[in-house]
Amino acid sequence: MTLNEIRATENADLLVEIDDLKEELFDLRFQQAIGQLENPARLKEIRKTIARIKTVITERELSETK
Repeated sequence: MTLNEIRATENADLLVEIDDLKEELFDLRFQQAIGQLENPARLKEIRKTIARIKTVITERELSETK
């Protein structure tokens, strides 16, 4: 997901997306542990996407309180 797509999505949908990404990250870590990981760059990509989503959610929460 790009940053524009993340910003256009509702918070509830973003939380569901985070859950999906965390599951995928778990599966990729498992594949890495047993030596079957085909694309190691995907781990970094997923972690960064999760961080972007959490940042947007935090920004929205902070803007609501002000």
